[in-house]
Amino acid sequence: MMNRYQKIGVAAVLFLMSLGSSNVMADAVTDWNQRAGGIVVNANIGPLPAERALAIVQTSVYEAVNAITQRYPISDVNLPAASGASIEAAVATANRAALTKLVPSQQAEIDNAYQSALTAIAEEAAAAVLALRSDDGATDGESYRPYTKAGVYVPTVLPEAPQWMARKPWLMAQPAQFRPGPPPELSSELWARDFNEVKALGSKKSQQRNAEQTEIARFWEEVMPPIYHGIVRSVANMPGREITQNARLFAAVTQASDDALIAVFDAKYHYGFWRPVTAIRNGDIDGNEATRAGSILGALYRYTDASRIPVRTLYCFRSSGHGTAGRNRRWPNTGINKTISKAAGGVARSWVKLDDFMQEVANARIYDGVHYRNSGKVGSEMGKQVAQLAAKKYLLRSK
Repeated sequence: MMNRYQKIGVAAVLFLMSLGSSNVMADAVTDWNQRAGGIVVNANIGPLPAERALAIVQTSVYEAVNAITQRYPISDVNLPAASGASIEAAVATANRAALTKLVPSQQAEIDNAYQSALTAIAEEAAAAVLALRSDDGATDGESYRPYTKAGVYVPTVLPEAPQWMARKPWLMAQPAQFRPGPPPELSSELWARDFNEVKALGSKKSQQRNAEQTEIARFWEEVMPPIYHGIVRSVANMPGREITQNARLFAAVTQASDDALIAVFDAKYHYGFWRPVTAIRNGDIDGNEATRAGSILGALYRYTDASRIPVRTLYCFRSSGHGTAGRNRRWPNTGINKTISKAAGGVARSWVKLDDFMQEVANARIYDGVHYRNSGKVGSEMGKQVAQLAAKKYLLRSK
């Protein structure tokens, strides 16, 4: 599922990036985005809480900066105007205040990164956003129970964050707003196509997956949100952009990405459809003559690699959020349109077109043996719907 939950948020992130363009090559917002990403990753809180934390941080930054520049309309946080205050100090203070609350285990690192004096406006921005999200459901207890019969063994690893499907969204009216239709019927040609494709390409000893596809699979096993922020910074660092504009871009992207995860978890737990690791082992009982079990049993690429331990345990259909948006839009060929995968040992990859980037992410989950192609297609549509809400709230409105 969403361990490599790549991601309805991919479509959301890239749709929003395609809308955000506008005098700084690197500014306090982008510098602190990179610092905050590292701090959250080092806190080892997991991808879902990390996504939420970065959305809170970046929204705090945007509210603090916009209260000073007054470039965009006042938002729900409704901070008082503070023209003349230091933008750099506001950005640093908003990051420090929010990160201290969200990842207190990293206090030393946060303090070391904190370069500017405190400003009341930034403290107020972080406090206001934290208060706004204090009851969003992220810390509620989980109540998930597996479907089984009394006395029958089921895997005992805890499912991932079932409370996430009930969180209060940033942008959506409610978690099920963009819930897709049901997964394909097991008797359908679509199911057979997806089953056999992931079975052939996702096998640990696949004869069809080439070396480049294996490298792509390993690269996109990265689960933490900063892998996407490197791409967003490629836009933020383009010439002609203004600091409030960048703060707003990161707020929009992180809110959309966080909401996308709420949406995908709602769909995952609603449908509870099996993932490839389960389906392939039971291909002889799905009633479809075009699928079969056979010699591949137990040979899925990631799940049986001794060096890798599966950390996602709910085998649901909507396990992929890949997609396409901003079609045929090109980055400037400057070498900054890249990101780095910690999971792949610090390897960097770059792309010229957004379409190429998004298609690679979707394909990677098939090469990795964990998602179906149709999941990526459905996830893409959900992601673009979430992104459109963020664009309407932030990127398409004028002062």
